[in-house]
Amino acid sequence: MHHTFPGEDPTGRSDRQSADRPTGGPSDGPPGGPPPDDRPRGGAASLVAGAAFGTAAVGAVLSIGDIGSPLRAPFTLFFLLMAPAAAITAALGRMDPLGRAVVAGAGALAVDLLVAQTMLALHLWSVRGGVLAVAALSGAGLLLSAVRRRGRGGHRDRVE
Repeated sequence: MHHTFPGEDPTGRSDRQSADRPTGGPSDGPPGGPPPDDRPRGGAASLVAGAAFGTAAVGAVLSIGDIGSPLRAPFTLFFLLMAPAAAITAALGRMDPLGRAVVAGAGALAVDLLVAQTMLALHLWSVRGGVLAVAALSGAGLLLSAVRRRGRGGHRDRVE
C-alpha cells in the first residue's frame, strides 16, 4: 500500500520531479493511461479489424472444411494474406505504420510462397494442408510476439 505525502502525486513522484520532466509530448500517453503502442483503437478501426478477422476465419473454415461456396476462394486468399501479415505486424511493434504495412505484406507473401514451395518439394501439396501450415506458422508468430511483449512488460514493471 502506497501512502501519498504532501507535495507528492499519487504516482509517487514529487512536485519537483513532475515539473522537471516534460509531459504531453507526441509519444506520451495520457497520465496513468496505457503506453502509446497499447492504446485502444477508435470504434471504426475496431470494427474494420473485427470484420477482417471474421472474413479470414470464415475463409479458413471454408477451406479446411472443404465446403463448396462461391466465397471460398476469395475468403481463403484473404486468410492466406492476412494471417501471416497480422503475425508479422505484431512482431514489428512500434515501427512506422506505413513501413509496418509494407513489411507485413511482403512478409506474408514470402511465408505463403515458402509454405507452398516446401509442400511442393516434399510432394505433400494440398489446399487444406497449406491453409493449416500458414495458420500454424501465423499462430506461432503471434504467440511468440505476445510472450515477448509480456516478458518485456514484466521486466519494465520491475525496473520502474
